Amino acid sequence: MLTILGFTMIATFLVLIMLKKMSPIAALVLIPALFCVFVGKGAKLGDYVIDGVTSLAPTAAMLMFAIVYFGVMIDVGLFDPIVRGILKFCKADPLRIVVGTAVLAAIVSLDGDGSTTFMITVSAMYPLYKRLKMSLVVMTGVAAMANGVMNTLPWGGPTARAATALKVSASDIFVPMIPALAVGMLAVLVLSYVLGRRERKRLGVLTLDEVLVEEPAESETVLVGAGGDKRARTGGPGVGNDPRVNGSSGSGTDVDAELPDEDEGFQGLDPDRPTLRPKLYWFNALLTVTLLTAMIMELLPIPVLFLLGAALALTVNFPHMPDQKARLGAHAENVLNVSGMVFAAAVFTGVLQGTGMVDHMATWLVGNIPDGMGPHMAFVTGVLSIPLTYFMSNDGFYFGIVPVLAEAGNAHGVSTLEIARASLVGQPLHMSSPLVPAVYVLVGMAKVEFGDHTRFVVKWAALTSLVVLGAGILFGII
Repeated sequence: MLTILGFTMIATFLVLIMLKKMSPIAALVLIPALFCVFVGKGAKLGDYVIDGVTSLAPTAAMLMFAIVYFGVMIDVGLFDPIVRGILKFCKADPLRIVVGTAVLAAIVSLDGDGSTTFMITVSAMYPLYKRLKMSLVVMTGVAAMANGVMNTLPWGGPTARAATALKVSASDIFVPMIPALAVGMLAVLVLSYVLGRRERKRLGVLTLDEVLVEEPAESETVLVGAGGDKRARTGGPGVGNDPRVNGSSGSGTDVDAELPDEDEGFQGLDPDRPTLRPKLYWFNALLTVTLLTAMIMELLPIPVLFLLGAALALTVNFPHMPDQKARLGAHAENVLNVSGMVFAAAVFTGVLQGTGMVDHMATWLVGNIPDGMGPHMAFVTGVLSIPLTYFMSNDGFYFGIVPVLAEAGNAHGVSTLEIARASLVGQPLHMSSPLVPAVYVLVGMAKVEFGDHTRFVVKWAALTSLVVLGAGILFGII
């Protein structure tokens, strides 16, 4: 019964948000609460929610201060050279913009943190997508898939969890997987090329100078990184009725056609914004490198590192209190949206785990593996990792499911390392899971409805995961 209810709860949640019958926050809270009552454990709902909030509180704190820190770094111009380089490569060509999105997301993903990757990628690319009237779900989908492949880095999380759960070396898991992951990254780039060609055919190509033209005075200007009254709004209408997302005909080659009423103007990275701190550029660069190094080396918990980093960045770059308050106010909406979504997700995960639904679902899946598949447990693990890491947290999958799969594989002569490597296959899809807090940073900053993102990305991310699995088998890694 718990197995059926667990799958039904997840399916109900996904259907409602994809059909936009409920907002993600409302669905994350109300649906698990209702199913908790169905299970007959309504009296324990409070305990489950508190347990979920307690487990996700450090993640929420990390995201809050990470948003402030990287928001300040964008404000002061730390990433301006990267953005200028990407813009120079893109040349207002939709194909190059989509490919550039994948490349930028992959490069920034080297820090091992999804929220950081999405903040920088969206801040750099959003103005071009918006001004060219490109599909914003293409941006979020490509960024999520590129980050998902790179999320397998030893300091990214899944590899470390697999190594800990199975008591093997993280390097022994990751290094042999590099060829398969490289093929997965190539698949993301090829997909970006295909999606970019589709956008180019729909919209045409302009020169960068034509794109970076200031809108009429009555339009609200988006000054990426400027903050204050001219910051891009994270709220407002979603993209559900946007013809760019729904596949309706675009504007052809005339991308200067009148924008919808709710659209903002575009001025790119304003080179004269008052928040720039060129004299502190190398201080900010050193601070960021130090922060990321300390995070990789685990010198302190990540929330503590970002808290200290945000405080130091604000104090040095904006020593006057009014300026600090202005910077915090400029990023407050992003902080509130993301942290609110994380705590709502805590209800969902708390009920799933507290009622035992997740355990029953996993046991049912593992128990239904045919005996004849025993010698192919690495392949089975790879296939199962795709849906399971989407519907479960990485902790639940790697500490609850993977050891069981490894034990079953060992009984048929399949090595633990093969199981560990196969368990990484589902990460391109995992990064778009409703249980991953970073995805709410992505869709929130891009002003994309979570349901639209899900509907677009699931098929492509699952395909990318299968490509990684196929490459692993072909190279004899899995």
